Parts: sequence; C-alpha cells; structure tokens
Amino acid sequence: MADETVPCEHHNGSGGHDSFVLFCFILSEGCPLLEQLNISWCDQVTKDGIQALVRGCGGLKALFLKGCTQLEDEALKYIGAHCPELVTLNLQTCLQITDEGLITICRGCHKLQSLCASGCSNITDAILNALGQNCPRLRILEVARCSQLTDVGFTTLARNCHELEKMDLEECVQSLSHCELVTDDGIRHLGNGACAHDQLEVIELDNCPLITDASLEHLKSCHSLERIELYDCQQITRAGIKRLRTHLPNIKVHAYFAPVTPPPSVGGSRQRFCRCCIIL
Repeated sequence: MADETVPCEHHNGSGGHDSFVLFCFILSEGCPLLEQLNISWCDQVTKDGIQALVRGCGGLKALFLKGCTQLEDEALKYIGAHCPELVTLNLQTCLQITDEGLITICRGCHKLQSLCASGCSNITDAILNALGQNCPRLRILEVARCSQLTDVGFTTLARNCHELEKMDLEECVQSLSHCELVTDDGIRHLGNGACAHDQLEVIELDNCPLITDASLEHLKSCHSLERIELYDCQQITRAGIKRLRTHLPNIKVHAYFAPVTPPPSVGGSRQRFCRCCIIL
C-alpha cells in the first residue's frame, strides 16, 4: 500500500486510545511499504500509536498529523529514528510540540522538503538552526503563529537551505510581514542566502516599519524574484522601488503610499472627509 488516508472519528477515554494503537500495529504489520498516511484531526494519536506505526513502516515519505492535539515530543523522536525517507510532515496545531521533538526530526529526516508547524507556538530559533544544519533540501516551511522565531534563526536557514520556495510566516511577530523588528540587516542576510542561488520568488514585507530602501538594494540581485509586497513600509520610497526595477524589470511590486494630507476646507466649513483619504 503506497498511499493511505484514514478517516478518524473522535473518541474519548482509554478505549479510543487503545483502539488507535491496535490500528497502528495492524497497519505496521500489514503495510510495510506504506509511503503516505493522513491521520489528521485524530485526537487519540499519541506516542504509543506512532511508535507502533513507524517500527514497521520505516519507508514513510509523507505523514499528516494536523490537529493531533495529544501528540508530544516523544512521538516525534520515534519518527526521527525510524523514518529516514520522510519528505513531508504536517504538524499544524500540534500544540504540545517543542524544539526537542522537532530537532530529532531534523536530525533523522535529512530528506525533508516540506514542514508545517503552524500553530506550534512553543518552537524557537533552535528549529530553524536544526533545519539549516540537517535538511538542505527543504522547500516549504509553514510556521504561522510561531511568535518566538526571529531574524537570527532565519539567517541560518537562508544560508543553508538554498532550495526554499515558500515560507508562511504569518503572525511571526519578529520576522517578515507585520513584524516590526525586521531590519535592513535581516533582509541583507536573506538576499545573500536565497538570492545567491536564484530560489526566492516572492517576499512579503507588509507593515515592516524599520526597513528602508537599503533592503531593496539587498534584493536587487534576486533574479528569480517575481513579486514583492511592501504595503505600509513607511521608509520605502518610490525612488527605491524605481531603482529595484532597473535591475529586475519584470518584478511586480505591490506598495502603498499614504496620500498627502488634504488642505483645510475653505471658509471654515466642516471637513467632509477623513484626513487620510483622497477624493478623486
């Protein structure tokens, strides 16, 4: 069996847990060639079931565990130890996962190309360092709502994971979109890493008040860059965007510049529109 998606009913109590462990044991014994398994939203998934599964299904390439809220680091240690062929792992909203478990994944699954850990709010830059050191083939990283990640970790990632194509960093308040601590220096490291290998295609830097036109200078060598978002980046100027376009003529730039404050109404009549709007 190469591909299996398992519908999972939600059970409470030890009976559901025991049934799931038995299911994993049977799957492990009967399907040693299993390559893909989706058991997302199964609330009885624990380390016992994962241990039973991976001991016989070491060839797993894709494992989807989204919403398995009982999953702990111990389960990831079993995956890291027994699944060296793993390419895709989804751990979205597995709230108990920490650096300890994910680091064992990085160290044991060097072929990993896609990792989703969105909502795993306990993880830190240690994960980005481990990915950079152990998973050079990484293409997709989704870590939305992981607010402890910073520019420091992404610097290591960019230096080593040259095949990166997509990152979801929504609500990562210390990096990229809507992240007020990102600086030109952080963008410089990104440019020196991903851009040097022509991998970066899209970058969204909305609401990054500290970046300036210097960031655009750091990105002008990114010949694979197709689109850049710069909404509400107050220190980015039209002149800076124009200079970027001289180096990347086909790039799509989405930016917003607040209009000039309208003059006071003539004759002292009451203002009929807000001061941030332009009447066309």
